Amino acid sequence: MLLTLLVLLALLLALGVPVAFALAGAALAAALLGAGLGAFDLVYLQAFPNRLFGIMGNETLLAVPLFVFMGVMLERARIAEELLSSMARLFGGLRGGMALSVLAVGALMAASTGIVGATVVTMGLISLPAMLARGYDPKLAAGTVAAAGTLGQIIPPSIVLVLLGDQLSAAYQQAQLRQGVFAPETVSIGDLFAGALLPGLMLVVLYALYVGMVAWFRPQRAPAESGRAGWRAWLEALRLALTPIALIVAVLGSIILGLATPTEAAAVGAVGATLAGWLRGRFSLAVLKAVAEETVMVSAMVFAILIGATLFSLVFRGFGGDETVHTLLSALPGGAIGALIAVMLLMFLLGFVLDFIEIVFVVVPVAAPVLLAMGVDPIWLGVLMAVNLQTSFLTPPFGFALFYLRGVAPAELATAAIWRGAMPYVGLQLLLLCLLILFPPLVTFLPSLLR
Repeated sequence: MLLTLLVLLALLLALGVPVAFALAGAALAAALLGAGLGAFDLVYLQAFPNRLFGIMGNETLLAVPLFVFMGVMLERARIAEELLSSMARLFGGLRGGMALSVLAVGALMAASTGIVGATVVTMGLISLPAMLARGYDPKLAAGTVAAAGTLGQIIPPSIVLVLLGDQLSAAYQQAQLRQGVFAPETVSIGDLFAGALLPGLMLVVLYALYVGMVAWFRPQRAPAESGRAGWRAWLEALRLALTPIALIVAVLGSIILGLATPTEAAAVGAVGATLAGWLRGRFSLAVLKAVAEETVMVSAMVFAILIGATLFSLVFRGFGGDETVHTLLSALPGGAIGALIAVMLLMFLLGFVLDFIEIVFVVVPVAAPVLLAMGVDPIWLGVLMAVNLQTSFLTPPFGFALFYLRGVAPAELATAAIWRGAMPYVGLQLLLLCLLILFPPLVTFLPSLLR
C-alpha cells in the first residue's frame, strides 16, 4: 500500500495536477483503497482537522506572508535596480567586475528579502543584457545571474529556513518523545538563521572565487570595462546600500539576538520596506494592492501545499511508512552519517522535479525524526537541508531560477546555455554541502555562542 500511495502521487504529478492537490488526492485515494482492503484504519484521518487548526494557528508560519510582503515591496521600490547600476560602475574596471557586482547585489537582496523570483527577474532584466553587450560569455552571465538570485534560499532571513524550522521543531519533539523525553526541546528559527549565516557567506565567496578564476584564466569570457570608479560612485553605492543594510540589521539582528520572534521581525521588515518605497517616491495605493495580491498568491500556494502534505503524511504513517523509513535508514552502512547522506541524495534528486516547498513538507516530516533520533544535531541538519534545497532552483528541467531567467532573457540566449551556465554553481553548492558535512562547527559554532 505504501508503494501504491507513492505510485498514485507520481501519476498525478506526471499528469500535471498541482502538487497540493496531488498530495491530498493520492492520500485520500490510497486511504479509501486501503480501508476497503482492511489495510488502513480511517481513524487516522480524524486527526486531520486538528492538524489544520494547528497550521492556521501557528504563529511562526505567520512570518511567511510577512517576509514575502517585505521582499515584493522592496522589489517594487526598485532598490535592486539602482544597486545593480551603482555596483556595475564600481566594479566595471575589473575583469569579471559586472559578474561580481551581480553577486554582491544578490547577497544584499538575499539578506534583506529572501525572495528568489523577484531578484532573478530584476537582475535578468538589467544585468544580463548589459553583460552580454559587453562581451561576457553567455553561459557565465546567465549562470551568475541565476545563482546570485538563489542566495535568498540560504542567507537569512530565508523563507525556506522558516519552513524548515517549523517542520524540524515538530520532528525534533517527536524524536525526543520516542526516546522517552517528555519535556522536549524545540528548534529555534533564530538558531537556524545564525547557523546559516556563515555557510551563506561562504557560498558567496565560492561564487566570487569561481568568477575571479574564470576572469583570470579566460579573460575573454569576463572582460573589464575601461576606467575606474571615483569617490562619488562609492558614496552613491553606499547611499543605496543603506536601505537593505538597515533592514538586515533590524530583521536579522533582532531575531539572532533574541530581541524579537521571527514573526515580529518580519512585521518590522514589512513596515520598513513600505517606508523605503514611500521615501523613494514609489509607494501608492496601486503598488500596495499589487504587493498584497502577490503576497496572497505566494502564501496561498505555500499553505495549500502544507495542507496537502499534512494529509499525505497522515496516510503515510497510517500505512506504517514511518517505521519503514526508520528501518531502511537504520539498516544503511555508516550509521547516522550514512543515513544523512542517503537523505541528502534523495533531496538532491527530488530537486530536479519538485519545488523546495514540496520537498520540505513531504521529506522532512518523514526522514527528519529518524535522523534526529539517531543523534543528528537539528540546527546542522536544517542548514544542510537548506543548502541542498537551494540546488533545486538551478537543476534542470524544473529549476525555478532557470524558468524565471528564461522568461526575461534575450531571445538569442539559448535555454541550453542557461542550463550549462548554472551547472558550475550547482557544483559549488554541492561542494559547500560536503564541507558542512565534514566540518559541522561551520554551522553550529555561531548558534552555540548565542545560546
